[in-house]
Amino acid sequence: MFFATKSKGFCVEIGEHTTLLARLAQAEASVVVEELKELSSSDPAALSEWVRTTEGKGATGYAHATCGVYPVKRLVRRQTLDLKRVKDPAYFNEIYTQQFRIEPDKYTIKALNFNDGTDYDPAAKVAQKEVLFCGVAGDEVIATQDKLLEHGIYPERLELGTLATLGGMINYLKFKESRSPLLILEMGDEVTQSFIISADGVDISRPIQSGVAAMIPVVQKELGLKDEESARKLFYSNTFDFTSMGGALVKKLLKDLQSSIGFYEVQTGQSIGNVLCTQLPANLGWLGNTIAGSLGVSQLKIDMMPWLESLNIRLADGAAPNPPDERWVGLFSLIASFENAVPDKKK
Repeated sequence: MFFATKSKGFCVEIGEHTTLLARLAQAEASVVVEELKELSSSDPAALSEWVRTTEGKGATGYAHATCGVYPVKRLVRRQTLDLKRVKDPAYFNEIYTQQFRIEPDKYTIKALNFNDGTDYDPAAKVAQKEVLFCGVAGDEVIATQDKLLEHGIYPERLELGTLATLGGMINYLKFKESRSPLLILEMGDEVTQSFIISADGVDISRPIQSGVAAMIPVVQKELGLKDEESARKLFYSNTFDFTSMGGALVKKLLKDLQSSIGFYEVQTGQSIGNVLCTQLPANLGWLGNTIAGSLGVSQLKIDMMPWLESLNIRLADGAAPNPPDERWVGLFSLIASFENAVPDKKK
């Protein structure tokens, strides 16, 4: 953890739509969450103001924080390797350029074991055939760091929020002793990152070139609005109930999703148990229900407080006006130290 004795710490998750913040303190073996705050990512002044007025920054005036970010061009992809070629220096670059369609010299990329997130070792005696490639474009890292510093946040640790979320939810499935696969959708404006995970790790990962922005023209057409900007303002205004047209709004996304789900179910013989939609603002939470209903499954309802207890995370009285819901799993996963988690049956 990033605490000195009797010090405070901060954790920040910045998504395309929403920024979630936590002010933390260390108490014996637990991390105490003293404050939770939600801000709109489209209002950077609000983030600067929160940092300016919150306690615990220290002499530098910066809030030293663990930061989870979701760059648009992030790479989180499971890949099956040809074990005969893993020691070939050119092999991974071929995967990056031919399979992922990226320029590897512009990315920082790490290969991880898909089941536990440890570093992949191609020289291991028994090398795994499945690997999780994770990366971020260098220009996005620099831009993110600059923006954080502008807002008064010093990133002691900068992580792909996607990896924290995946690790957290794999831990949660183990905590609940669930064998049911979970579909996770990280919904951005232009791209939806889709994952199927189980308690054994990341089973499938796929970026879908369809996000929230693709729903705006449908809103315009369905309501007969004059332009897309009017449709966008109404869509995000929280003044209109879109659930009746939800099926039309998610139709394109579902079409792309079905191929991944179908492939997974044929390969494994297992059906998706639940859906978890992350990175959505509160007023678009209904999209999760719409997608889950269209797939014939339920949204995952996380048994939050017992899970946090197993991770040695405690919420102080008054830390948040409402109990944190599923949208906070990424932030709590950033805070957590899974190596120190207490198995439920041992409590």
